[in-house]
Amino acid sequence: MKAAKIIKTFFPLLVLVLSGCAVGPDYARPEIKVNENWNEVNDARVMTQYDVNTQWWQAFNDPNLDQLIYMAYRQNLPLQISGLRILEARARLAFAIGGLFPQQQEFFGNAANTGVSKNASNSAFLDRDHWDFITGFDASWELDFWGRFRRGVESAQASLIGSTAAYDDALVSLTAEVARTYILIRTNQVLIDLARENAGVQEEGLRIADSRYRNGATSELDVSQSITLLESTRATIPQFEISLQQSKNALSTLLGQPIGQLEPFLGGPRLIPSAPAEVAVSVPADLLRRRPDIHSAELAAAAQSARIGIAKADLYPSFVLLGEIGVQTSEHGGMQSGNAHFHNLFDNDSIFYSYGPAFHWPICNYGRIENNVRIQDAIYQQLLVNYQDTVIRAAQEVEDSLIGFLKSQETAVFEQNSVNSAKRSSELSMTQYREGAVDYERVLDAHRSLLLQQNSLARTQSSIATNMVALYKALGGGWEIRKGQPIVTQSTQAEMKERTNWGRLLPAKPARENLNPPPSADEIPFCQKPEW
Repeated sequence: MKAAKIIKTFFPLLVLVLSGCAVGPDYARPEIKVNENWNEVNDARVMTQYDVNTQWWQAFNDPNLDQLIYMAYRQNLPLQISGLRILEARARLAFAIGGLFPQQQEFFGNAANTGVSKNASNSAFLDRDHWDFITGFDASWELDFWGRFRRGVESAQASLIGSTAAYDDALVSLTAEVARTYILIRTNQVLIDLARENAGVQEEGLRIADSRYRNGATSELDVSQSITLLESTRATIPQFEISLQQSKNALSTLLGQPIGQLEPFLGGPRLIPSAPAEVAVSVPADLLRRRPDIHSAELAAAAQSARIGIAKADLYPSFVLLGEIGVQTSEHGGMQSGNAHFHNLFDNDSIFYSYGPAFHWPICNYGRIENNVRIQDAIYQQLLVNYQDTVIRAAQEVEDSLIGFLKSQETAVFEQNSVNSAKRSSELSMTQYREGAVDYERVLDAHRSLLLQQNSLARTQSSIATNMVALYKALGGGWEIRKGQPIVTQSTQAEMKERTNWGRLLPAKPARENLNPPPSADEIPFCQKPEW
């Protein structure tokens, strides 16, 4: 009879909650306009293909760079933090799923001795000294009639997928930054070598000028001008060395290593990595599929869309199922006799229970709930605009780096011709000055021009390489390096397991490949297996 009575009481509410729909908007991807192709698509050096090179750094054919990028992937600390945020998001999703079930449930028990005042108004009718014993179980279950908890699951799922996209974006940025810093190191090494090489040539010029001065063939002015040029060239070397060491320090940090342990990984020729003449790019629309930061921006909007529904659910009454069952008994005179017992605590006559539905409806909230809905909606609109801006900026980054890559190649051809001519001028001016055919001003001009053109060529060669790095970063290349690999290192997992029971969330599985927004709350099952 009692079971039938309970079913009769709760069944209508269960039907209501299972048929209830989630309030609030369902996320819909905004329409984004992108160009059909890049402005430089007709350039013979630009090849179009569906997938970009996932390990684009290998195009430099530099084993040192390959090694450094893999080391950074394994050791970079901010990337490890991004992986741990995925674990955090998984735990938050499990927490949100738990909200679909009875939210409060507890076993309780109490033993208390009570002594009532003799002067109390009703003390004549009470046993003034007695023990109370009570134990039982109670629970309350707010039914998800308006989809509040399913919206929470939807938001948590979007945040989880977004954390994966953020991890991939961090990896894209990491590989690009390691390559860019490595190129900067090599560029500074080349500039230092060029300065030292030119200082050697200028030292020879000073020797010749000093010899001619001592033999009376010229004035002391030639010697002074030669010293000025030589010392000016030497002064550039410490400046390049500052930039070189700072770049090494930055690379050490990217590798998660203490400063000063990088030299074993910088062997080989001191040359700027040479980029190939051709580059392969995908079409603009493919950025929406490839770029992790675009996915991250969209998923942030999807998660916020669900929060509007969570806020709107507060406008409606919440329906709660309440239940309590337990046993209770009292023993009289316990304090005086010292003989408190609870032998009849578990008798049938000691059982008590209560159950039934309840509802809450905060109708007088002074506009707080409505304005909270407006707050969530305003944040959602901001994130939609941010998503659109992220797409537009991504296209700009590709266009900027692509034109920089192509035009820097053209500049390098002219600058190489200029360097060849400047070398010849420097050699001729020294020969003619030695023979007394020209004054030392010609030599100074030739030496200055040579160093200037060599430095300019080195920086242009560096620009070609860094523009290629920027191009593949803009195309979203490089995150595929993590496929099949754990998102958290084995040592970190062992440390976390020792400290906390992570259940099935560890060992950390590879991040999921599907970065699309999750299903709406109406598509989320009312009951699904919780993560214990």
